[in-house]
Amino acid sequence: MVEQETATWRARGAWAGIAEPGQIGARGDPDITAVTLDDAGFATLIASSGSADLELAIKRTIGLDLPRRPLVSLSNAHGLAWAGPDQWLLIARQRAGFSDVLASLSGFAAVSDQSHGRAALRVSGRRVRQALAKGAMIDLHSSVFPVGATALTSFAHIGVQLWRTEDGPDGAVFELLVARSMAGSFWSWFTASAAEFGCHVTCGRC
Repeated sequence: MVEQETATWRARGAWAGIAEPGQIGARGDPDITAVTLDDAGFATLIASSGSADLELAIKRTIGLDLPRRPLVSLSNAHGLAWAGPDQWLLIARQRAGFSDVLASLSGFAAVSDQSHGRAALRVSGRRVRQALAKGAMIDLHSSVFPVGATALTSFAHIGVQLWRTEDGPDGAVFELLVARSMAGSFWSWFTASAAEFGCHVTCGRC
């Protein structure tokens, strides 16, 4: 029997074939910057009421506090975003070692790795809030959505989880997470919204 050559599966970034590096829209100095976060890891954590044991395990493993309100705790390596009562999103800036972190927490919560099912994007710049406001269902003004805030909402009818990190040199910085299956639709909406301000795009594995 002749041995058949089998197909080779290759990992693709969530934004591959969707986002491209370069400038979108208005020429000149862009007022918005978008960076795809292709190497980040994400997992949902669900624990029973109280979750004191999970809180201790989180503190011991990644050194962060478990948010009890719609807030995000961030370090250089990890993050924890409140995602509803007794639910959180665990964030890793790099996937290397992420499985070990999840394994260490699996005895304290229902842990589900979502890294390959989500597409993440960091957006910033002087006009970024105006671009996002074209589709946001919530108010992103600093008086309502300050640094450290998080929300599960929708943009242009697309489910989004977002949080605000420390401000950059050009103002507010937001990180957004969408289902990978909706990345193309979200990108289409975002680029159309950001085009009038000019948007510089940086990709990891686009």
